[in-house]
Amino acid sequence: MTQLSLELLQQALSLTEEERAELVASPLNSLDASPDPDAESLWQEEISRRVSDLDSGNTKTVPWQEVQSQISAALPHDCKKR
Repeated sequence: MTQLSLELLQQALSLTEEERAELVASPLNSLDASPDPDAESLWQEEISRRVSDLDSGNTKTVPWQEVQSQISAALPHDCKKR
């Protein structure tokens, strides 16, 4: 993330829950509204592939606490106050 992005994230995280929801909705609504007709089948294929990888042991999972720690370490100090 760029410094500007991190600063915007920090400011966004200080908003109320309602304000954050409104902030997120605007850019999402500006994206192309026409869904890919193949998206559903492609997601199903991807899910099946990932489940197979998990079942066969080909994929290493990461505990949620470790993911949280990695995210927290990557955020600027001020964003961790939440």
